[in-house]
Amino acid sequence: MDSIIVTGNGPLNGSIPIAGAKNACLTLMPATLLSEEPLTLTNAPRLSDIRTMTTLLQSLGAEVSGLQDGQVLAMSSHDIHNHTADYDIVRKMRASILVLGPMLARDGHAIVSLPGGCAIGARPVDLHLKALEAMGAELDLREGYVHAKAPGGLKGGTFEFPFVSVGATENALMAATLAKGTSVLKNAAREPEIVDLARCLRKMGAQIEGEGTSTLTIQGVDRLGGATHPVVTDRIELGTYMLAPAIAGGEVELLGGRLDLVGAFVEKLDAAGIDVTETSTGLMVKRRGDRVQAVDVETEPFPGFPTDLQAQMMALLCTAEGTSVLQEKIFENRFMHAPELIRMGAEIDVQGGTATVTGVNRLKGAPVMATDLRASVSLILAGLAAEGDTTVSRVYHLDRGYEHVVRKLSGVGAKIERIKGE
Repeated sequence: MDSIIVTGNGPLNGSIPIAGAKNACLTLMPATLLSEEPLTLTNAPRLSDIRTMTTLLQSLGAEVSGLQDGQVLAMSSHDIHNHTADYDIVRKMRASILVLGPMLARDGHAIVSLPGGCAIGARPVDLHLKALEAMGAELDLREGYVHAKAPGGLKGGTFEFPFVSVGATENALMAATLAKGTSVLKNAAREPEIVDLARCLRKMGAQIEGEGTSTLTIQGVDRLGGATHPVVTDRIELGTYMLAPAIAGGEVELLGGRLDLVGAFVEKLDAAGIDVTETSTGLMVKRRGDRVQAVDVETEPFPGFPTDLQAQMMALLCTAEGTSVLQEKIFENRFMHAPELIRMGAEIDVQGGTATVTGVNRLKGAPVMATDLRASVSLILAGLAAEGDTTVSRVYHLDRGYEHVVRKLSGVGAKIERIKGE
């Protein structure tokens, strides 16, 4: 099993290119199932999750090919001959559930295994199912599979999410594009990935209003066509690499970065003593002093502070001046990186969904273990500011969401290498 070794090596300087968003691409790819015509995605990230979604779509009969080193995905679903998303593929990634809405909307039936993914809480799919039921879907859960059918096709309906769910909003939005009549989704997610999906669907001929707000209105159409669409910049990768110079010192430009994608995050960085300025090609990040200041963080749905940046922010606050309180309001069990940071000398007290972090002068390198995708990169960031070597094991999590981590960080002066396992 591979591991990554990071040695605290002083300030970082240079630029890091930011890839297309994993979460956006994983949502856009199933949209190919809505049409018989080709869908082409540009600026696609080169990640294991994208390969998993490719395998899933191909198992259903879609044609998917990666061009230009994988950054262009050419897809065609003109011949969907299988409507069962098998457990052996779906268990690897939660986003697999997003094939349910498109298949049901287009062909009136689908069988999809309940998904797997990172072990960061229950993350049930019941809201996906209830939203589809509001459009007339008939659902039966048995032996770990969702058996869905809509004999006369889906019909427009109104559904209010009891709490914001990005995945359920995406599934319902795609399904509604081919439903008969008007669908209204209330308390819908507002994330940039939702906006990106709506724009792509509109290029395919969908009639959608309200993306970026909490109410989506979709007028169903008889069919959708093909399109070419660029995947939006990955705001989580962007935020992650913005923290590198914040932790290690120096000045780094994030190529392709946009302030509108990370507004709440940048507010916390500013409060902590980190300057973020726009450039003609992205965002420049620089720490104002020798140490950052403690800040309190509460994760919220967009446009609030992203849960997917909480672990990385904790790594920063481990060496802040003062005491910070982080409240995780989105997922339970998302402080599994805390014990690993403590191994590096951090002072962290976790009580339920609240972590209290008292900053120390310097972290110490140690062998640590990645428990999930964002935790893995938080340990690498911590290693940038630690004395000595930090060895991060189980980095296969990292490959699901970050492309070329070693290359990107070493390119700005970090001392980092990947060691191949046996």
